[in-house]
Amino acid sequence: MAITPENLQAVKLYPLGDKAIVVEFGGEINRSVHQRIRDFSAYLAQYPFDGMIEQVPAFTTVTIYYNPALIPTQKGISAYDKLSSYIQQLLPNIADAHITAPAPQTIEVPVCYGGAYGPDLEFVAKHNSLSPEEVIAIHTEQEYLVYMIGFAPGFPYMGGMSEKIAAPRRDAPRAVTPQGSVGIAGKQTGIYPIETPGGWQLIGQTPLLLFHPKRESPSLLHAGDMVRFTSISEEEYKQRKEQQHGS
Repeated sequence: MAITPENLQAVKLYPLGDKAIVVEFGGEINRSVHQRIRDFSAYLAQYPFDGMIEQVPAFTTVTIYYNPALIPTQKGISAYDKLSSYIQQLLPNIADAHITAPAPQTIEVPVCYGGAYGPDLEFVAKHNSLSPEEVIAIHTEQEYLVYMIGFAPGFPYMGGMSEKIAAPRRDAPRAVTPQGSVGIAGKQTGIYPIETPGGWQLIGQTPLLLFHPKRESPSLLHAGDMVRFTSISEEEYKQRKEQQHGS
């Protein structure tokens, strides 16, 4: 749902230090809030204001970083106050500007589930009174929305996972989580794009390179994209990983 006078009532603004402002579009993580965030971000990307440094979209917010020295103000009015007033006046006009976020792409992510590639698959299955095969079937039958990229470069936080396979984070995070690991935390699923510590329950691993600094777009996935997982064999995993890393 696009930004409208009705849903503008849910928008809140507050400072983050003296060089950032947070625009909150709602208190729930859902597709309507996500679309408003994408449209707002698309507008800022095309029409950045003087002093704007960058914007960081998240689940329900967009944080805008700025240089206070470049925000024109009057005596007694702070850069935050001036920027807050500007955004409040801007929001109702975004829908009329007919600027929307780019159409999302759907990306198929192959995964080798279980075994050494998914050491927590058995736990997720037992936690939900399912077999490992049932967990895989449920995980691959959904289509997932990438709500945001964060935590690590290219790490996608995805919604749309069935509650049938939801599982809590590990009590003790791993010191090393392999690159490409596919995990579950609560009602979310995600993919570790680089080797890093992590506490998600690992159910498989993909040979795809989700992040490569030398690519024109380093992150394979972006907020708004859709992801569908497919199950592959260990042999196919090794072949595709060799192709990915050799290119």
